[in-house]
Formats: sequence, C-alpha cells, structure tokens
Amino acid sequence: MPKGQPVAVPEDGLTTRQRRNRPLLMVHTGEMKGKSTAAFGMALRAWNQGWNIGVFQFVKSAKWKVGEEGAFKALGQLHEATGQGGPVEWHKMGEGWSWSRKAGTEEDHAADALEGWREIQRRLAAETHDLYVLDEFTYPMKWGWVDVDEVVDTLVNRPGHQYVVITGRDAHPKLLDAADLAAEMTKLKHPMDAGQKGQKGIEW
Repeated sequence: MPKGQPVAVPEDGLTTRQRRNRPLLMVHTGEMKGKSTAAFGMALRAWNQGWNIGVFQFVKSAKWKVGEEGAFKALGQLHEATGQGGPVEWHKMGEGWSWSRKAGTEEDHAADALEGWREIQRRLAAETHDLYVLDEFTYPMKWGWVDVDEVVDTLVNRPGHQYVVITGRDAHPKLLDAADLAAEMTKLKHPMDAGQKGQKGIEW
C-alpha cells in the first residue's frame, strides 16, 4: 500500500467508504516476539476511538503477567470514571475465566480453552465488542482443543461490525486463508541469541 493507497480495487460492488470500514480478521503469527505487542497496539488505537475492547488470553498460568494487562485495566477504569476512550474487558484462561464460577484447573487446559472459545462465540453472536484480541489463540487450534473449521466459520460469518485479531505461533493455514490481514514475525536478531534474558518493560 504505497502512500496509503491500495494497489488494486476489487469489483465487489462496494463504495470506497464501505470497503474502508469493512471489519477485519487479522492474524499475527511467526517465531519472533512482537505478535501480542502489535495486537495490543491496535487495541490501544481502538480504545482511543471509543471502541469496546475484549481481550481473551489463552495462557496456561495465571502467574504470567504482561504490562499491557495493567495498562488496559487502568484505561477501562478511566473510561468508567470519565467516559474517555472505550470500555475494556480482560479475561485470562490461566486464572479461571471471569464469567465462570469454576476456577481454572491446571489439569484440564483443553476444557478451559474450549469454554473460552464458547464465550467468544456467544459474544460475537451478541455483538458485544468492537475489537476482540484473542491472544495466543493459535495454540488451542494447533493442539486440537478447539475445532479449526468451527473457528474459521464463526469468524468469517460473524455479524455486525466486529474486528478480531489473533496472535500466536504456527497459525493454521485455514485461519490464514480466512484472514484479511496476516503478518509473520520473522527473527533477524534477538538478545537471547547472545545469552541475554527478557527485560522488564520490554518483554513484560
């Protein structure tokens, strides 16, 4: 897209405005860091536009903390107090989904992941959020915890004006085919190659 202009205009019967505002399914995959960071950057822009943000982290451990979680929860509180930006919900599989009375179990990650996906399906059907961040969601698909064909069908046929961004390595080819935007993070250099561990403020 040189200078922000599309290289081709499809004959789809849509006006420029309609095409520009068509909600997107986006996938950030690849071996390099930055997939979730880029998704949360999108969410920050969306929050500033007043969008309703829903973040769903498909992680095994509640001990895994990311800096964006605290920041977005603070932005959600700011919205509640002042009306600035948009509402924010942040849900994490590893600490038990917040809408469920059942606490997450270390023994049954697959059931927890499937419950998270079922809730996302319910929210998509109800058009609850403007932007959904499904963080590390490629792994439940890779491991067979959720059905890839069902995920793709649900996302492609989601109603209304809802954007979805999915992060994680090894994105399934069917998900990539369905995506409007698919980016692969490729490593050129990384401090870990020189024996340097992750840093506060950079990795979390």
